[in-house]
Amino acid sequence: MKPFALALATSVIALMSANGSALAQTAGGVIDVATIGEPPTLDPMASTADLVGIITQHIYETLYTFAEDWTATPLLAADMPQISEDGLTYTIPLRTGVTFHDGSEMTSADVVASLERWMRIASRGKQADAVIETVAATDDATVTITLNTPYAPLLSLLSLNNAAAIIIPEENAAQDPLEAYVGTGPYKLEARVPDQYIQLVRFDEYASRDGEPNGFGGARLQYLDEIRFVPVPDPNTRVEGAVAGQFAYVDQLPVEAFDRVSSGATEPVVLAPFGWPVFVMNTQEGLNSDIRVRKAIQAALAPEDMLLAAFGSENFFAVDGAWYPEGYVWHTETATEPYKPAGDTEAAKALLAEAGYSGQPLRILTSRQYEYHYKMAQVAQAYLEAAGFTVQMDVVEWATLTQNRANPALWDIYITHSPFLPEPSLMGIMSDTSPGWWATDAKHAAVNAFNAESDPTKRVALFEAVQQVIYDEVPAYKVGNFNALAAQSPKLEGVTVSPWPYFWNAYLTE
Repeated sequence: MKPFALALATSVIALMSANGSALAQTAGGVIDVATIGEPPTLDPMASTADLVGIITQHIYETLYTFAEDWTATPLLAADMPQISEDGLTYTIPLRTGVTFHDGSEMTSADVVASLERWMRIASRGKQADAVIETVAATDDATVTITLNTPYAPLLSLLSLNNAAAIIIPEENAAQDPLEAYVGTGPYKLEARVPDQYIQLVRFDEYASRDGEPNGFGGARLQYLDEIRFVPVPDPNTRVEGAVAGQFAYVDQLPVEAFDRVSSGATEPVVLAPFGWPVFVMNTQEGLNSDIRVRKAIQAALAPEDMLLAAFGSENFFAVDGAWYPEGYVWHTETATEPYKPAGDTEAAKALLAEAGYSGQPLRILTSRQYEYHYKMAQVAQAYLEAAGFTVQMDVVEWATLTQNRANPALWDIYITHSPFLPEPSLMGIMSDTSPGWWATDAKHAAVNAFNAESDPTKRVALFEAVQQVIYDEVPAYKVGNFNALAAQSPKLEGVTVSPWPYFWNAYLTE
């Protein structure tokens, strides 16, 4: 797995890690962070959207999180779990003296109620629910999770910040949708003015872990008084805001703006490699419930042209059909033969004819808030139409997209992206209940074998079978690898480069 602090372009600002020099670390100040839009919810259990995770990770916390090397590390848990020899029982000690934003103290009852809610409503919680037999409070400071089969991804699922296993007060865990935004995090929600800002303020009773910061783990130091997340849906407006120094941090900038941002009041930050853009197929109903149609799409798409249109320069993308690139332990070329950089229009036409396609609209759901999603969709439309598809582009706000993708009647493909996740079972398509609803016997055979194996070396080999079934059944189409661009004020220090930027441990200088 790549290190937590992702590789940076040589001309990019070097960001001081929060566990580096303590010089000039002063408390106080307010920062504005420009985001790609309004989050659809502030309930991270209810959404896999990165935007939701970026904001809410400051409000809520999980039992575990990811350290600098992307291994699980305790957060609200006092220590790593004790795991029985058969791999079926996880005994988790809890930290004591942890206070919620409402003043109540966290106990095992809160943890049990929260995990039960997570298994009920979160897509990743539903993944875990299939193997979790019980979640029980052993005493006020201990929780025991009992499984019906060994399940290697459990700690990673408990660590991720979207579709997240956040711990909230027991009485709030019955809420669906969540109405009280009360967590244990270093910042608490002060105000939300839709389409204007989400204001977080320092939680003075926050109980930080001891020691040094370590990725998302370790000490979480509260230098800033306030963090305001400002929705800026138009990418050009985000660029101009970065150039003018309007924001302390600007997320998700078009990569072609690198030179323009470099000449402005903030510094460009490149995360390389960041992740993959992906076209998710609706396997449950409509055109893409037919595997032959999905295979026709797989054949028709031309990833090289799509990536070039989206990112402009090869400095910001790589044409690569492997779900994890070279340098990651999960990298394999297994089954990537159908991934054709220039596409195969004739093969797509033959597959469409075999499927008996008769011109029904192929509905592509996308957003311009991630401009590269839209540019890829435009190129995809041209290649799909050349193969014989009738294409309908549905362009909506990102918050609307995240709502509409939950309804299988509204789309055939939706476009999204993901960082390279430390555990493949965190990928959305690995959950049967994630939009796309891919659930087949072949998938279950490959994924269940992968998830049941605890030996890391054997799991790497078993992932080849997972990638094989992804290519065989086409629940999603990985376009390639890409780098991401953000911008940061030179006055903002202590930010660790991350696919999900966070601002505890960050501070302002003069």
